[in-house]
Amino acid sequence: MSSSMLSRLNEMIWADWLWFPEGHTWADLEDGDGKVYPKPFDLWATIPIALCFLVVRQVFERIVATPLASLLGVHDSKRVYAPANPILESYFLSSSKEPSQSSVVGLSKQTDLSVRQVERWFRQRRNQDRPSKLKKFREASWRFTFYLLAFFAGLAVLIDKPWFHDLKKMWKDFPKMSLLPSQYWYYMIELGFYISLIFSVATDVKRKDFKEQIVHHIATIVLISFSWLVNYIRGGTLIMLVHDSADYLMESAKMFNYAGWRRTCNFMFTMFAAMFFITRLIILPFWIIHATMIYPLSLYPTFFGYYFFNGLMLVLQALHIFWACLILRVAIKFLPGNNIVEDERSDREEPESEEEGEAQEPNAKAQNGHVQNGHTPLNNNKTH
Repeated sequence: MSSSMLSRLNEMIWADWLWFPEGHTWADLEDGDGKVYPKPFDLWATIPIALCFLVVRQVFERIVATPLASLLGVHDSKRVYAPANPILESYFLSSSKEPSQSSVVGLSKQTDLSVRQVERWFRQRRNQDRPSKLKKFREASWRFTFYLLAFFAGLAVLIDKPWFHDLKKMWKDFPKMSLLPSQYWYYMIELGFYISLIFSVATDVKRKDFKEQIVHHIATIVLISFSWLVNYIRGGTLIMLVHDSADYLMESAKMFNYAGWRRTCNFMFTMFAAMFFITRLIILPFWIIHATMIYPLSLYPTFFGYYFFNGLMLVLQALHIFWACLILRVAIKFLPGNNIVEDERSDREEPESEEEGEAQEPNAKAQNGHVQNGHTPLNNNKTH
């Protein structure tokens, strides 16, 4: 492709009419008169920030999270590893981790093992791949710390801004809204953190909603980046604040879950559920999305950037509705007679044998501390 073709393609992609309402251009975002505006090359700073997050996370998990886990009584139960068996291992890796009954019978004949021995081998092998409780606690501790600090830092950045109290003011002087230093760092740190989550996805605990989480992270990164490029900074900071407001409560609930602090975990989960529904299903769609999708129609004719931004907002909102359904399914277990609360996204560890599974009492007495029989009632492998 010739340089002239690349130049024309670049001009088409960044055409003023695509990203700005009529009467505004990229020239409006050129620094001048003491005002500074977002620049595309600013986003490169998020890569080293993301790498720094990965390093800081490793240090945090070793120096802070691991001692905290010990203090709260988070201990990994001893795992029984599946004995070496090439035939079963090959089937496990290439065919299915949970074979059908007919397949179990066939494998039993191939390996000269009983059906029960084959079933036990697959249970042990599945458990072998599941992350340890300590690993999950450390991951939850790291995310809890970030989301908590990010929420209160974001609140400090926005609390005195006019558009925090009157959402219509997020469009005042658009797009010629100068960039504040606090907004710059809020954006760079948030975006750097989400990029670090993409970098660490291969080693993080995988949930049943793994694909939805990836979509969420990518949509968030694109949304934050796009809002930076076209100076939707005010709306972007409000969206980030709303998301951080509930996440630290979920992570704290998981931490107490892994520690076996059942009542505390249930209380934190209740707080999280309430905050999630208020912020993600009320404030975000009826206030913020209304301010980005409906109110601008009275100010400007529609343009591609308007549809692109709000399209990403609707993707996030669809994911919020999906997760709200999961939260409701968990909340149902708070009803009388349902005193065990599990994350619907969890990939629960199975008992090593049928006898062990029968021996576990599902309604063990709860206490605000370690569960008396050593069994964690919130057997949760889990977000968002």
